[in-house]
Amino acid sequence: MWEWITDSAVWALIGSVVVLLLLFLGGDWVQDRVEKAVPEKWRERAHKNLRLAFWTINGIMLASIALAAAAFIIAREGIYAVLTPETIQRWFLEHGPGILVILVVGVGLWFVLKKLLPPLLRRIIVRTKGESKEGIRKRTDTLISVFMSVGQVVIVLLVVFMLLSELKVPIGPALAGLGVVGIAVGFGAQYLIRDLIAGVFVIMENQYRVGDVAKVADIAGLVEAVNLRKTVLRDLDGIVHHVPNGEIRVASNYTRHFARVNLNVSVAYGTDLNHAISVVNRVGQELAADENWGKLLITAPQVLRVNNLGDSGIDIKILGDVKPMQQWAVMGELRLRLKKAFDEEGIEIPWPHVKLYFGESQSGGGLACKACSHVNLPGSKFCANCGASLSS
Repeated sequence: MWEWITDSAVWALIGSVVVLLLLFLGGDWVQDRVEKAVPEKWRERAHKNLRLAFWTINGIMLASIALAAAAFIIAREGIYAVLTPETIQRWFLEHGPGILVILVVGVGLWFVLKKLLPPLLRRIIVRTKGESKEGIRKRTDTLISVFMSVGQVVIVLLVVFMLLSELKVPIGPALAGLGVVGIAVGFGAQYLIRDLIAGVFVIMENQYRVGDVAKVADIAGLVEAVNLRKTVLRDLDGIVHHVPNGEIRVASNYTRHFARVNLNVSVAYGTDLNHAISVVNRVGQELAADENWGKLLITAPQVLRVNNLGDSGIDIKILGDVKPMQQWAVMGELRLRLKKAFDEEGIEIPWPHVKLYFGESQSGGGLACKACSHVNLPGSKFCANCGASLSS
């Protein structure tokens, strides 16, 4: 009878530890998949129910571990022997100091890791070519987060096995059982293993860091968290996306080393292009000379080329290098200044025009162009033939 209780307690202990590890490693992945499968109107309720279910399972597994340990001790010592004050006192004197030392060592290792790892990584990670101080900080914070998570798992496993050894629970069968369970779980957790391997390469290759703006798995947003299993993004709508690393085929980092203003400005066909280009370059130089905006720029925005002859106007491409994550703010300010400068210089930004005539003659009352003598429709401001202004 006692042998059966002992064997059952060992396997219950192994099973509870395995379930806790699976919940720790794959709980978020399961929760994400279930929430995506649920209709959107029930998603919030499903999220709360899943969290409650996971907490309940964790509590049950912890209680199972405690009960298994108690059953093992009772089966070994005998129930009447265990429950006497003398045996309880003897048990605490025999195992209490060892358990206390193991717990103190575990807590000490965690505090040592928490205090020494961040400064150690900041000293080890040197500034590479083209990498800014902000980029180094982001990479360091990402690595600290990953290493702290891995270190936490290692310390917990170390403490658990040391406690089992102190309680005279045979670790050999437990390790063998974990190995068998691990092989069985491995066949069913291929996606999880793929996510972990992909996460290692994401972190090693420094593809993106916490605080970067990136596009992964066709989702663009601010990177809020990166670990071995998943990447967490928040888009402009405030929606948080959990992307398994194994789903990432192409990762685009919008804020690595530097960013770029890439802007097309359209002007009317009747515009003097040389004059328009000079105005754009002047506005770019003024922006670079500004006390507040100039420190965000690496090179002043300027005209690269006449980019396109469109249906309504001529597109002028503007380029300029800026510090990471500042391209959107700089482009907004540049558009504002260009609009004001174009208004002052009389440069028209075109837009599609549609005029409807219901059986009216297009000949009489038309405006003749002084440049090419083409007769234009009444109310026209520019010649439809050569683009010259009709107001002069």
